[in-house]
Amino acid sequence: MTRVAAIDCGTNSIRLLVADADPSTGEFVELDRRMEIVRLGQGVDRTGRLAPEALERTFAACRRYAEVIEEHGARRIRFVATSASRDAENRDEFVRGVRDILGAEPEVISGDQEAEFSFTGATRELAGRDHLAKPYLVVDIGGGSTEFVVGDDHVRAARSVDMGCVRMTERHLVHDGAVTDPPTPERLDAIRADIEAALDLAEEGVPLTGAATLVGLAGTVTTVAAIALGLERYDSEAIHHSRISLEQVEEITARLAASTHAERARIGAMHPGRVDVITSGALILLAVMRRAGAREVVVSEHDILDGIAWYAAAEPR
Repeated sequence: MTRVAAIDCGTNSIRLLVADADPSTGEFVELDRRMEIVRLGQGVDRTGRLAPEALERTFAACRRYAEVIEEHGARRIRFVATSASRDAENRDEFVRGVRDILGAEPEVISGDQEAEFSFTGATRELAGRDHLAKPYLVVDIGGGSTEFVVGDDHVRAARSVDMGCVRMTERHLVHDGAVTDPPTPERLDAIRADIEAALDLAEEGVPLTGAATLVGLAGTVTTVAAIALGLERYDSEAIHHSRISLEQVEEITARLAASTHAERARIGAMHPGRVDVITSGALILLAVMRRAGAREVVVSEHDILDGIAWYAAAEPR
């Protein structure tokens, strides 16, 4: 068993997983898993740069994570950064800051690499579940991008597109520095048009309609699942491998799109950092399900973070 620390730094959140893993046997023991909303991608779609306050929020979280990693004695750290830092002109500033705090070189990975990690993390434990038919279509809805991966035991095709809950919210729902609340029909239609265009791009590289099982990852999907399950507070065990129907996603999306900030904030399972972006995320999930012809989505709490951990454990000593 190799003790590893995996960090996934996305557009909206930064997450840490410390685990013992043995790729040769498939044994995996989770020791610590946590998440903070830092909104690293604040304004990136508009400015092309990481904002100073967003960098400081992220570095503060890294300092806290460094303490956790030290407490667990993990000596192998793999830090993966995705959409926001991939798009930013000043990403070198981000890389230097992370290296100074954690002593690990951040990898600003490509969309294809992100898709590979997500697929591995989401499907490694599904292999023994005979009731989930292959091939899988794994969809990871992030803050700045969404990854689509089709495969069975291995990836067959993958595509990353610039469509995420933060990107869509900032592009269409922010006016004079505040989120339109609730969104007007015109703004919702603009988001839907962007989503459909992004799905057209995704279909150029990934067949979205041929999979037997749709697997949904990341905070948008797990939050929608928590609402569908009627959870008063977020419960990872209840959410993991739950099945949420198309009809449930349609109803929840309509409800979120008609709600105010205060109404969304009162949802017990809603993380405060997702209140303003969950409507855009739900619209993405709904559009993906309709395009894929999926009657349900299987929700996974295991995603790119778990994939990063597996790959870290497999690296030569």
